Amino acid sequence: MHTKTFVSAAVGLGLLTLSACGSSSGDPADSKTVTLVSHDSWAVSKNVLKDFEKQSGYRVRVLKDGDAGQAVNKAILTKDNPQGDVFFGVDNTLLSRALDNGLFQPYAAKGLDRVGTAYQLDAGKHRVTPVDYGDICVNYDKAYFSEHKLAPPASFADLVKPQYKNLLVTENAATSSPGLGFLLGSAARYGDDGWQTYWKQLKANGVKVVDGWEQAYNEEFSGSAGGRKAKGDRPLVVSYASSPPAEVIYADPKPSTAPTGVAAGTCFRQIEFAGLLSNASNTKGGKAFLDFLVSKEFQEDMPLNMFVYPVAEGASVPAEFTKYGPAAKAPATMAPDKIAADRDQWVKSWTSLVLK
Repeated sequence: MHTKTFVSAAVGLGLLTLSACGSSSGDPADSKTVTLVSHDSWAVSKNVLKDFEKQSGYRVRVLKDGDAGQAVNKAILTKDNPQGDVFFGVDNTLLSRALDNGLFQPYAAKGLDRVGTAYQLDAGKHRVTPVDYGDICVNYDKAYFSEHKLAPPASFADLVKPQYKNLLVTENAATSSPGLGFLLGSAARYGDDGWQTYWKQLKANGVKVVDGWEQAYNEEFSGSAGGRKAKGDRPLVVSYASSPPAEVIYADPKPSTAPTGVAAGTCFRQIEFAGLLSNASNTKGGKAFLDFLVSKEFQEDMPLNMFVYPVAEGASVPAEFTKYGPAAKAPATMAPDKIAADRDQWVKSWTSLVLK
């Protein structure tokens, strides 16, 4: 979840880490080694990865390179001499940037016919393979709102009301994937002519902006385990619809109900992709790995590792997701060409409006 997963927090991963998993050792350009470049939130069960390695004959080496935005930008800068063979973690908010810069080469993964057409945003060229989806939403601290006898916000419009002044923390739209998703959600809700007015109201209502999800959720947000430990004082945070089940799963002892909730009217649908890097040294191995990412085994393993939803039809979703963090029923969306046309200017305007 683009510095969104609780796996990364649990094992203490920091930004711009470089790590390896799988059985790889030695030269990453080895024809028997597949190198995956990803954001910090990549995670997979060891037995599932070993199954791929055993069945395919390839070793897997993983390089984790910060938040999604950082990882994409670095991959573009190094595209002529890439760090690896496959990149995982570009989402629909940044997809056009990657495609316009020629980051990926075409490949139609085996099993793509099981992936819903709504997720195949580059279906005509197959430069990227859909892997998962999730919803960027405002989360709230149930205890805070109960103690203050205040109803939690339910929509974008609620967030600018006086009773929610100085309660929200969000991520920088220029440096963070969820921060950008929240900006796009507001633009989808209020349109080209209204989103800036909305953000002026949000700024006047005391929204706090931090660099990334890790800081927002695990330091500033009073409802998360990390935030409580850090004495965070913001009971509203931009995170994910799948954050509440993670709070239950990683708690010890486990609570009977999630300590956090989701403001359903603030959600924006995020789709995440992987692709074969244009100058990959091991294209054959890279293609095999992309096939693996849409396999039923990986798709069913993924939710409890990265707290996202599978895109492959027939892949089951964990009971914890159904109980504590169902996907948004009517998330805001935006056409890829609209994001491509306006994203950079919106981010520039947002930065000038909110951070200066």
